[in-house]
Amino acid sequence: MADRAASALSRPQGRPAPPDPILALNRMGSFDWDLDTGLFHMDAQAYDILDLCPDEYDGRRESLSLRIPPTEGRRLDAVVARSIEDGSANYGTYFRIRRRDGTLRWTHSQGYIHRDETGRAHRIIGILRDATQELRDGRTRGEQRSQDEALRRQTDVVQITTAALAHARTVQDVIDVLKDSRGLTHLGAMSLVVGMVESSRIKIVAEGPEGRSLPGAGVTRIDEPYPMGEAIRSLSPQFIESPEEFAERYPILWPYLGHLGITSAAYLPLIAHARPIGAVGLLYDDRYGFTTEDRNVLVALGSSIAQSLQRAMFYEQDKDLAQSLQQAMLPRSIPSVPGADIAVRYRSASLGRDIGGDWYDVIPLPGGRVGAVIGDVQGHDTHAAAVMGQLRIVLRAYAAEGHTPATVMARASVFLKELDTERFATCLYVEADLSSGVVQLVRAGHVDPLLRTSEDCCRRLSVEGGLPLGLSAEFGRLEYPVTTVELDPGQTLLLCTDGLIEQPGTDLDDGMRTLRDLVCTGPGDVSDLADRLIASAEDRGGHDDVALLLLRRRGLAQRSGGRLQHHVGPGDPQALGDARRMIRAAVRAWGVGERSYEIELVADELITNVLLHTEGSAVVTLRVLAGHDRRLRVEVEDSSSALPRRREAGESGVSGRGLLLVDRLTDVWGVEARGGGKVVWCEFMVPRRG
Repeated sequence: MADRAASALSRPQGRPAPPDPILALNRMGSFDWDLDTGLFHMDAQAYDILDLCPDEYDGRRESLSLRIPPTEGRRLDAVVARSIEDGSANYGTYFRIRRRDGTLRWTHSQGYIHRDETGRAHRIIGILRDATQELRDGRTRGEQRSQDEALRRQTDVVQITTAALAHARTVQDVIDVLKDSRGLTHLGAMSLVVGMVESSRIKIVAEGPEGRSLPGAGVTRIDEPYPMGEAIRSLSPQFIESPEEFAERYPILWPYLGHLGITSAAYLPLIAHARPIGAVGLLYDDRYGFTTEDRNVLVALGSSIAQSLQRAMFYEQDKDLAQSLQQAMLPRSIPSVPGADIAVRYRSASLGRDIGGDWYDVIPLPGGRVGAVIGDVQGHDTHAAAVMGQLRIVLRAYAAEGHTPATVMARASVFLKELDTERFATCLYVEADLSSGVVQLVRAGHVDPLLRTSEDCCRRLSVEGGLPLGLSAEFGRLEYPVTTVELDPGQTLLLCTDGLIEQPGTDLDDGMRTLRDLVCTGPGDVSDLADRLIASAEDRGGHDDVALLLLRRRGLAQRSGGRLQHHVGPGDPQALGDARRMIRAAVRAWGVGERSYEIELVADELITNVLLHTEGSAVVTLRVLAGHDRRLRVEVEDSSSALPRRREAGESGVSGRGLLLVDRLTDVWGVEARGGGKVVWCEFMVPRRG
């Protein structure tokens, strides 16, 4: 039979060979496929089986796509390629063709592979026959398996799309899955359009692929005569089975679509919780009509897309709520601090309502000082954010009252314990004197800070720490050691939460080394450096929030002349004398000129007031503040919370003139709360040296 078919097909190209009588009697057609030239010759009976006219076919195998749908063609090509590669002499398979009236017919093809002396396939000779009736009658199990395979492929469309949508978290993720070219291949469509319901309108949110999108307005009313609006109004899918039906049902839209070669379309309403949230349109250029199985598959597909979109909408709403709450708990703005450049960043890695308790804060303090806080409340929920907001405000209040860093941390721990919550918090509190560069650090279970020097070198500061806030009060261990370091002009202090350090699959030390390398090679500007660090956290991903605070001490026009401190105990004449000598030597060494006597007199008066009226010790501190004006600052600290007050000294009185002297001799003076006591301070404008 193969030789007879080969003889019958030896005809000039473009003219179908007459059918072989025996093949024709069996309603079979023959073909001859030259693999070297790509020419695919058929006899007249094969043309009839494929419902082709000679002038519709140019002799190329690829041109048969006019009747063979793409999915069937890909499967048929795979069968032939597999037979050629494994050395088979023949092959046989069933596939479907679409006749010119749009109906689908089953066809069987059997081919004989001719090879040369090297085993290379160069020609295939075979037969075609209409197999619709035999499959319908169920004559062979193999044909039934082919039908089952076609149905299984249709079902796989829903399963593949649903699997891809399972990883979509946002509305844009869902749209990206649908617009992806592979997604369109799975769906079998040449183009797609997705619209979302907004009030009484439909907003087009996706069209694809590029270059095949539908023209027209991006927003239309639901009651307009468009297929997407009809699907939403009726809550039922709209199947358009031919170009003629499309032109008849939607004459307004069809003139814009005719040039795309659309043969059919399906518009599916997206329904969630019994209300329409949108619609999706699938347009085809290779199918006419929809079988019952096709319709069922597409309806199931629409349901899967609707559920994914609804889930994504709920996720985005929850995340917006969580981020709004988080941002409301953080400072609205960072104050401008003279002598420092400060940058803060917050990155949310929350999932839905899973919100973190990370926070930062910057607290301006008197005397050229500034407080910086970084912390993290245990947990990832709205309760953690609420606790964080209360803890941030309380810690800020304690610092502004003038308490020492250790006292600020201890009182914050007691407050957290009294909140009657099971949460604890890690925290790092820094108090920096920007004029002298002295920085005091207190750590409560938090990660260590980093110090970047002006030479673009970065090191980890080892800060002795105590228990996290809440736990230290629970176990009665409220002692927090204070670490003191020097921050030179141009150096930067970095505080962060562990979300910036922790990396999947690595320990904390490795993460700290990676962060240190990023800081060393990063830009000098604190804002640019903060952006780089947050970008690295974004690239790494992770499921923890990140809070970051950078504080850079600016270079001063003139370095401070020095800082001296002395402790004077009650009933210790020697200590008082030493303090007076220290003050006298310092003011002369620092070249304060003619104001030397005034400074000595005021400092002596403040120390004496402490020893007389508080029955406690005094800590006297002298330092030169460099800036636009050169000032000498005197501070005397005691443990009494009672504020000094002026008294009228009578004509013969020997006391009551102390604060009058302070007011008359100093340029400015004041009182600050400091822990359980206070500090009386004053400043003198002094000439510059040299």
